[in-house]
Amino acid sequence: MNQLRYRTRLILILSLFAIVPAALLTLIWGGTVSSAVSLVSAREAWESVATSGQNAIAAMRSRPLTAEQRRLIDAHERELNTSLEQARRYNFIASRSGRIVVVAGIFFLALFGFIATRVAGHLSRQMSRPLDEIVGWTARIGHGEPLPPRDAKVARGAPEFATLRERMREMADAIDAGRKRAAEAERLRAYRESARRVAHELKNPLTPIRFAIARLSRTATPEQQESVEVLETESARLERIARAFAEFGRLPEGPSSEIDVAELVRYAATAVPPGIDVVVNADEHLPHIVGHHDALAGALTNVILNAADACDGNGRITIDASSARANGRDVIRIDIADDGKGIPASELDRIWDPYVTQKEGGTGLGLAIARQAVLAHDGTVQAESTLGKGTRIRFIIPSAAGVRQRELVNGS
Repeated sequence: MNQLRYRTRLILILSLFAIVPAALLTLIWGGTVSSAVSLVSAREAWESVATSGQNAIAAMRSRPLTAEQRRLIDAHERELNTSLEQARRYNFIASRSGRIVVVAGIFFLALFGFIATRVAGHLSRQMSRPLDEIVGWTARIGHGEPLPPRDAKVARGAPEFATLRERMREMADAIDAGRKRAAEAERLRAYRESARRVAHELKNPLTPIRFAIARLSRTATPEQQESVEVLETESARLERIARAFAEFGRLPEGPSSEIDVAELVRYAATAVPPGIDVVVNADEHLPHIVGHHDALAGALTNVILNAADACDGNGRITIDASSARANGRDVIRIDIADDGKGIPASELDRIWDPYVTQKEGGTGLGLAIARQAVLAHDGTVQAESTLGKGTRIRFIIPSAAGVRQRELVNGS
């Protein structure tokens, strides 16, 4: 036999808890009332009294009596007959009252049972529908499907179910973020492995090629010199590409240390080419961050150089560093904003992908390397841009206090 649904089982249990005690109480009450009515009627006692009274009256009348005595005996006989008649009537009613009590008990039991089943049905709906909905949500979470939007119609239930739904939404968001982060980490790992291999394959022949070009440049005739310069320029470009691939192919290495954020952004700002205004807003008392100075400096430098390219040699770059709170911990927020040409909205989400570039001769690894460095410090990156008005890149990195908070939470 298939197992009954949860709602059906719940209705049965609640109904039985209400109906069984009511039925027992009705039976006990009906039996008690019937017995009590029979005892109160006392028909046998009245019949016995009537018989003995009639015998006594007959004995008295067999003797010589005065007129007054006969009058009293007649009055007593009338009272005795009247009481006996009333007792018989009461007994008639009492003999049928038991059945009336039982019928009334059955009626009220049926009425109470109907009310109990209605209440049980309502309570079961209040519990089973939200539970069925939440069970469906768990299946959605397990399959990676989105949960219904917050404005969607849901089974209301008790207020605790609203809290449970909200917690499940938070859990689903956390699981989804974890899945995306794991997928992104796997994707970056594949990119890094490809970049490492490409860098290795490029570096091996580049070294002898560079040596050969150097020898040719010393012995080349004037007619050959132009070709040698082309070879030297292109080999140097290949060497830069190999270095970029090698840098992307490895994560920051070595021990971490506390980094002064104000000093870091001022150091990175020196990469701004001449002709472009740069404004640095960084409080001297900003909390430190824990990480690798060279990796973060390289990340900031890559973003600043991209901003400079967007300005076409004439514009302004603003670098802001401030403390903030994100996801319940202390973080440092670093914004690099330019007033350059901007990035189309259709391409904004792809700027962090490796090998995606809008610059002629670029490798498309600058922002990918920057993002990799920030992610390695348990941070996040954001980008917003408006065509013709400029772009803002934001790094969010846990401060030293935020790192200690996370370690305490994980340790507990």
